[in-house]
Amino acid sequence: MTSGTARRHSRRIGKSLGEIVFDRFNEILLGVIALSMLYPFWYLFAVSLADAQRVALSKVYLWPPILSLESYKNVLGTRYIYYSFGWTILRTVGGTLVALLLGLNLAYVLSKKYYPNRSFWTGVLVFTMFFSGGIIPEYLLIKDLGLIDSVWSLMLPGAISAYNIVIMRNYLMTMPDSLEESAKLDGANDVLILYRIILPLSMPILATVGLWTAVGHWNAWFDAMIYIRSTEKQVLQLILRRVVLMGDASIIPLSGEEVTNNLQMNTETIKAATVMVATIPILIVYPFIQKYFVKGIMIGSLKG
Repeated sequence: MTSGTARRHSRRIGKSLGEIVFDRFNEILLGVIALSMLYPFWYLFAVSLADAQRVALSKVYLWPPILSLESYKNVLGTRYIYYSFGWTILRTVGGTLVALLLGLNLAYVLSKKYYPNRSFWTGVLVFTMFFSGGIIPEYLLIKDLGLIDSVWSLMLPGAISAYNIVIMRNYLMTMPDSLEESAKLDGANDVLILYRIILPLSMPILATVGLWTAVGHWNAWFDAMIYIRSTEKQVLQLILRRVVLMGDASIIPLSGEEVTNNLQMNTETIKAATVMVATIPILIVYPFIQKYFVKGIMIGSLKG
């Protein structure tokens, strides 16, 4: 395109030549950034499908020359993986529901202007974002409560997130007081107002905070390593850590099953398949709540 043609085209769409060049530069830059984030994930997916016995993994770029599902059979062919999947799903779903329930109740109280010493209690909540008791006192508390080797030890310690509650509080403060005033005139109490009026209107922020909490629970492994002692109760991320970081691909013997002949020869494909198994389920959640995400985070971050 010549400079004269570019100028005529820019006049038709109401943009100058500099704006067009800037837009194209941004598109290329963002495309490169997106590619740099997507390609590693795609590469691991391709490696997980490669037949390491018949093709060198160094020759896998976009798609393996020879496909094989042997790695997925090795990963999914043990009860131990299903145990960890079950505990991870229980932890993620239960922990998210508990966090949303407790967080919404506390955020609703702190959003009321008539609540006594509201600023003080909000400050106490924010204080916990910067200072905590530490790992040892937390462990001793969990032990004294009898929660060691229990799924509650993975859900309760992080149920109250100061950041999430502040976001929900700011969102609730944007709702007009006339909603509650009219409901109280009809005889509704605070509990009925919260769960019959405020809760349905808070779906955008609840979906946003719920996504953050669910991803956090799904990816967490350190607390499970400390509090969970039973092999059958270990979460999926501990398996992923053992396979990927520690290079231990012998996950099948943990459930008392026999190791296949080519398991040790496919360590890299086993690692890639384990990453896929641990990552894809949580990625499936995003499209279903994406429509709430932007609205919730924008509204929840505007009013202080």
